[in-house]
Amino acid sequence: MSKLEMDPKSRMNLTDSPDCIREKFKKAVTDFTSAVYYDAENRPGVSNLIAIHSSITGKSFDDIRTDCENLTTAQYKLLVADIVIDHFSPIRQRIEQLLKESGHLNQLLDQGADSAKSIAARTWEEVKQKVGLSEN
Repeated sequence: MSKLEMDPKSRMNLTDSPDCIREKFKKAVTDFTSAVYYDAENRPGVSNLIAIHSSITGKSFDDIRTDCENLTTAQYKLLVADIVIDHFSPIRQRIEQLLKESGHLNQLLDQGADSAKSIAARTWEEVKQKVGLSEN
């Protein structure tokens, strides 16, 4: 999965539904070997899934291989999808909650705008002094 790719199927977004995430993992490109093991050079698709699994769970590649030795790659894709869904679920729920609270978001945006204006005004005064446009 790549964040640079324009195709929305090439990445997961934090706001993707569990069903959407599951579908994206189902369609992840792998090879025709059913075994689950890490080999970045010869099996980049499966290796990417294992790297995702490892980064979320903290398990080593060898532990994942042992744990998943009876799974096909199709089954493994669904397992990794569920791990990702569980891991990012609290974040997705919080985003959904915040999006429903438009008043709170608008308040945060207003505070950010006020802060940016203050910083910009100070910076502009500093620039004017340095280039000789200041009245001081």
